[in-house]
Amino acid sequence: MLQITVSQVTGDLDSVMHRDLIGVACYLVLFGWVVFLALTHSLLEEITHMAGFTPSYSYLPPVVKSLLIVNGIMFVLQMSSGNQLIVELALWPWDSSSRLVTGFTPPHFQPYQLVTYAFLHGGGFHLLLNMYALWLFGSRMENKWGSRAFAGYYFVCVVGAALVQLFVSGMSGGYYPTIGASGGVFGLLLAFGMTFPRERLVLIFPPVALQARWFVMIYGAIELWASVTGAVAGVAHFAHLGGMLFGFLLILYWRRHRNP
Repeated sequence: MLQITVSQVTGDLDSVMHRDLIGVACYLVLFGWVVFLALTHSLLEEITHMAGFTPSYSYLPPVVKSLLIVNGIMFVLQMSSGNQLIVELALWPWDSSSRLVTGFTPPHFQPYQLVTYAFLHGGGFHLLLNMYALWLFGSRMENKWGSRAFAGYYFVCVVGAALVQLFVSGMSGGYYPTIGASGGVFGLLLAFGMTFPRERLVLIFPPVALQARWFVMIYGAIELWASVTGAVAGVAHFAHLGGMLFGFLLILYWRRHRNP
C-alpha cells in the first residue's frame, strides 16, 4: 500500500474534480461483478454440498479470479485517465483543514474510498506483487472457507486497513492519498498463517524455508518496526497492520461463534 504526495496528483485538480465520473461508474460495475460472483458461487457451493458432492480444489477460485481481473482493469483505466481515478477513488484523509494551507482545493474523503482505494496501484510492480500475494494466499483461503466468507473477510481487512490509515494520517496531520490492495493482502497473509501454521514458505531472499506462523510474525514485526521508526517512507505500514488486526479479530469471532 502506497502513500502518494499531493503534488503528484494536483495538476489541474479543479478541472479534474468536475469531470464526469466515468471512472467511478466503471469501478462500481466491476465491484458489483465481484459481489455477484461471490454470492452466486456461494449458492452453488450450498447446492453441491446438499447434493453430497465434494468440490474439487480450484487454483483460481471465482472471487480471487474476479479480484485479479478487476484490479487489472482498474490499473489500465488508471494509467489511461491521468489522475482522475486517484482524485476520485484513492483514500484521502478525512481532516481537510490542511487543504487551506496549500493554496488549492485538493480532493477530500468520501465513504466509498474505504473500498475503492484497494483497486488502485502505484505502478506495475506494485500491482504485480499484490496480485501474486492475493492469488498465493487468497486461493488457499477461498478453497478453505468458501467464496462468501472469503469475500467478506477480504473486504473487512480492506476497510479495516483504511480506517487505521485514516486514524494515523489524522494524528500525524499529513495530507496524502493512499492506494493499494496491501491491507487486504496482509489480512490474507495472517489468515494463512493462522489456518496453516506449519506450512512451509520458501523465501526468495534469503532462500530459506519458514513455517507460515513464523513468517507472519516476522513480517508483522518488521511492519511494526517500519511504522514506528518511519524507516521506509512512502509505504502505509500502519494500514498493513490494520488489515492484519481486523482480520485477526474476525477470525477470533468466527472461531468463538461459528466456522466461516
